[in-house]
Amino acid sequence: MKKNLNGKIAIIFGVLLVCLYGIFGLPKGVTGAALQAAITERIHLGLDLRGGAHLILQVVVNDAVNAETDNTVARIQQDLPAAKVTFGSVLKPDPAMPQMIRILGADPAKSSDVRNELSNRYGTEYDVTGGGPDGAWTLTMKPTQLADLQTRTVDQTIDTIRDRVDKLGVSEPVIQKYGLGENQILVELPGVDDPDRVRDIIQSTSRLEVHEVAGNSAGYASEQEALASLGGAVPPDQMLLHGDSQGLTSDGQDHIFLVKRVSIVGGKDFRDASAIAANDTGRQGVNFVLTNNGGERFYDYTSSHIGSYMAIVLGDRVKNVAVIKGAIRDNGQIEGQFSKEQIDALSFTLRTGALPASLVEKEVRTVGPSLGADSIKQGVIAAIAGMLAVMAFMLIYYRGSGINADLALFLNLVILLGFMGFSHATLTLPGIAGVILTIGMGVDSNVLIFERIREEIRAGKGPAQAVDQGFAHAWITIVDTHVTTIVSAAILFMFGTGPVKGFAVTLVFGLLANLFTAVFVSRVIFDSHVNHKLAGQKLSI
Repeated sequence: MKKNLNGKIAIIFGVLLVCLYGIFGLPKGVTGAALQAAITERIHLGLDLRGGAHLILQVVVNDAVNAETDNTVARIQQDLPAAKVTFGSVLKPDPAMPQMIRILGADPAKSSDVRNELSNRYGTEYDVTGGGPDGAWTLTMKPTQLADLQTRTVDQTIDTIRDRVDKLGVSEPVIQKYGLGENQILVELPGVDDPDRVRDIIQSTSRLEVHEVAGNSAGYASEQEALASLGGAVPPDQMLLHGDSQGLTSDGQDHIFLVKRVSIVGGKDFRDASAIAANDTGRQGVNFVLTNNGGERFYDYTSSHIGSYMAIVLGDRVKNVAVIKGAIRDNGQIEGQFSKEQIDALSFTLRTGALPASLVEKEVRTVGPSLGADSIKQGVIAAIAGMLAVMAFMLIYYRGSGINADLALFLNLVILLGFMGFSHATLTLPGIAGVILTIGMGVDSNVLIFERIREEIRAGKGPAQAVDQGFAHAWITIVDTHVTTIVSAAILFMFGTGPVKGFAVTLVFGLLANLFTAVFVSRVIFDSHVNHKLAGQKLSI
């Protein structure tokens, strides 16, 4: 009895047309160049094929810990006097342990008040110890709080880098945690033609901060001069920074400034920034806008410090020193002898948000497009050669049924590329390897089915019954092998880096396509062939 296969054939052609649309979309022509442009528009090339930049960056999480404890120091200096508690100083005694804060000279007679104040306000984040006759207290950030801060710092750094890369217009970037190192980030930027500029923008912390000037507003000629003015030691709540003093002098020399350690505003207090054109003196700069909270704090400070000096600090270097002539709320301006590139980079990075910590390069590699073109050429040649060899083997060994296998292999490749086109997947060199492996898996499925059909024929069954029994017994094994391989590929995708993920994606897509072609398409081709066979005619297999 002949089977009605019209519905199944319609499904196969429908899938074929949909996948061809996934590969080409609506091309602007039928020439080779137009079709190639259509394919590359939907299936993007990875770093190893297109060329670009590869960076592994170490996040210095202690920068974020320092910033957090600096804020806590400032809060303690405000909270204790408000609670009528006298003390000598609040400082961080060990630079190697930024999570530790010391309070010295607190009134021993008020130990219970000090403990209650510190525990109530900071007990959820810090372990509070001390309270002896010397009036010394220690706040140490809790391990869970420290670990959470470090994790958030890395996550925020990834988000900030991604935001910056997106605004640069880099397509299909890879920005993720790097599993081989602690607090490291992998950045891959396909098609980047100026990796040095991108690297500078990515790594620029742009920690624009405003600090109170504690010493000579014009700065000191050297660190020795600055230390001499302080009696040989820098107070714990202050620090020395190098800078240019563009607001007060124009000698172009390096100066040393003494500023308060805790900033007035900085980092996350900035909401927006835009470049301003150079004035008559050639000085140009950036307009910045503060958040509501940052604007209120800046207003409180400037309104009570008119006539004092403040330092504009960018990346641990003083860029400007200005006198406060009036209260400033949420808008400000930085002027100086900046280059256009510096102004563009500063305004760009302020708009995209400051990194919460500095970055250290662990590995930097660039891949040229010529290497990518060669990789594509060799990979395509390998795929075509492998596919032609497999198709020839199937035709020789399985005779007429080999045509069935070859058609299934061709459709398998079309479906795989269609999947990648619809998902706008990135094709990498390991991804091409996944395509080649998929061809092998497709042949393996056909061999299982064909050998089972041969066994049924040797057992004396007719062509139709042999095909039915062959597929019935082989498809469970095929599904089992494909599912286990898909699970392995899923694990590679979850824990692997960019190229490994590319291999996993193409392998999964290829296996799903192979299940459809081996179990469904190949069966329809066999049934159609059997329908057109004369009674007693043998199956060519």
